[in-house]
Amino acid sequence: MDESKATPKAVVVSAILHIGIVGFLFLAVLPCSSYENFFNALHLPAWMNPIACAKPLELQGPIIEATLIGRTGSPPPKAVKAKPVPDSTPPPPTIPPPTPPPPVTPPVSQLPPPPKHVDVKDQERVVEDAAKQAEDARQLQEEKERQRQSELDAEAAKKKAEEKKKLDALFAKMDAASAQTRQLDNKAKQAKQQLEDLKNAQDDGQPDLPAADQRQTGNNSPNSNLADEYAAAIQNAVTPNWLRPDNIAALPCQVHIVQSPGGDVMSATVDSSCPYDDAGRRSVENAVLRTKTLPYKGFESVFQRNLTFTFRPQ
Repeated sequence: MDESKATPKAVVVSAILHIGIVGFLFLAVLPCSSYENFFNALHLPAWMNPIACAKPLELQGPIIEATLIGRTGSPPPKAVKAKPVPDSTPPPPTIPPPTPPPPVTPPVSQLPPPPKHVDVKDQERVVEDAAKQAEDARQLQEEKERQRQSELDAEAAKKKAEEKKKLDALFAKMDAASAQTRQLDNKAKQAKQQLEDLKNAQDDGQPDLPAADQRQTGNNSPNSNLADEYAAAIQNAVTPNWLRPDNIAALPCQVHIVQSPGGDVMSATVDSSCPYDDAGRRSVENAVLRTKTLPYKGFESVFQRNLTFTFRPQ
């Protein structure tokens, strides 16, 4: 179907429909007397009128003429005192209070009777399983604690080893610096002593001996043995290397010396009977260590690897 032809037709139909609605509404608002006048003017019978007005009431008697007064068309009625009407309503019946319901007793559930034959094996098995589970849990907890403690111990040992390594490295540096300082001091003292020895030396066939005021040559004894000469030679070798502390007593001090064949000093330890203080004892030990090599040639017969030497301050 052509849409261009259908559209005007729909518009016409819609317009007719709206006009019909408006006409119907217009007819609906007209009073019934208008319809009667219209049908009377056309001399149409009354039964064809769809809307007929209601006929007025027809009563016997003369016609009463009345004039309306006021807006309402009649005066207001006079006020009449109303007589009180006695209350004839019967009182409400007395309702007795409701009877409380009887207390409800909950039914008591009866427990099943105990078994006649208790299965002891099942109970023992349940107890054993519970004990085994508790033991397994305890062992697992102990294993975790041991593992944690071992980890803590390993970590502590690692930290301790690292700290010890750092301390060892620090002490090694300090020992190296101290050894270097001692070496420099020894070289300086040896150089100074050599200068003094060269200055005070005499060509008497005994080179590299201490000055005459420090040398022990004897005590005018008629007899002399090799051991005494050996002790005097050690005293003469150690004395130049001794740095005497202040306020030290002029008392002998025994020193235990360990030497190798040839007179090389291995160690020197002051005896506990030495009357010096700590500074004096260290000075004697350092003097023996600075000597390095004790007299050996000519004293082979009295040489002792472990020698107890009596140091006498000069």
